[in-house]
Amino acid sequence: MAALIEIAGLSKRFGGFTAVDAVSFSVARGEVLGFLGPNGAGKSTTMRMLAGFITPSAGSARICGHDVQDDPVAARRNLGFLPEGAPTYPEMTVAGFLAFVGRVRGFHGAELRRRVEHAMTLTAIGAVALQPVETLSKGFKRRVGLAQALLHDPPVLVLDEPTDGLDPNQKHDVRTLIAGMAPAKAIVISTHILEEVEAVCSRAIIIAEGRIVADATPAELARRHPSGRLEEMFRDITAARALAA
Repeated sequence: MAALIEIAGLSKRFGGFTAVDAVSFSVARGEVLGFLGPNGAGKSTTMRMLAGFITPSAGSARICGHDVQDDPVAARRNLGFLPEGAPTYPEMTVAGFLAFVGRVRGFHGAELRRRVEHAMTLTAIGAVALQPVETLSKGFKRRVGLAQALLHDPPVLVLDEPTDGLDPNQKHDVRTLIAGMAPAKAIVISTHILEEVEAVCSRAIIIAEGRIVADATPAELARRHPSGRLEEMFRDITAARALAA
């Protein structure tokens, strides 16, 4: 099956510091990839380069065949991106913000209204549609960020900590939503919640010191550790990085 996400030799240097070091992987339609690593491992930098928000020092990233740097409009048309912090316009209402995003995406009239309503329904934020974003809890703000990523129904989703700030029931709802969308999309999820990886991801990559150190199904990664647990494997990689720092 053709890959919807293709990353080849992607690197990012900030002065003398290499944040991401020649990372390569691809994600096909139907795959949900958990992107794991200790704090500072290069996860968010990689995702921001894939989304076109950071220019790589070397390498390339393609979304649905479109190079993120050479053909950014076409690449972003096929991408739904939830960045860390999910920035919005805080003075806008939830519905107003999503309508603004929809107009930027080229939707108008009845189609715009339909897409805004559908995105709010998917993320269960209809009850706060008329509230200013700045008045919302962290969990609701996160769901507004997710709604804007889903608004145009893109084939590729890149989600940085999509359940951050959500209560247990809301986490379950978002995981169920991701699982339901998975067959039609290529999805990358950055998360520190290993239970989430085991619940919704068909594959996991662990990155440390800017390099990929493991790439397999969550079950296979767990089997590689003497404990048979993904959590223990991740803890050992994190501990090794801390000792080396």
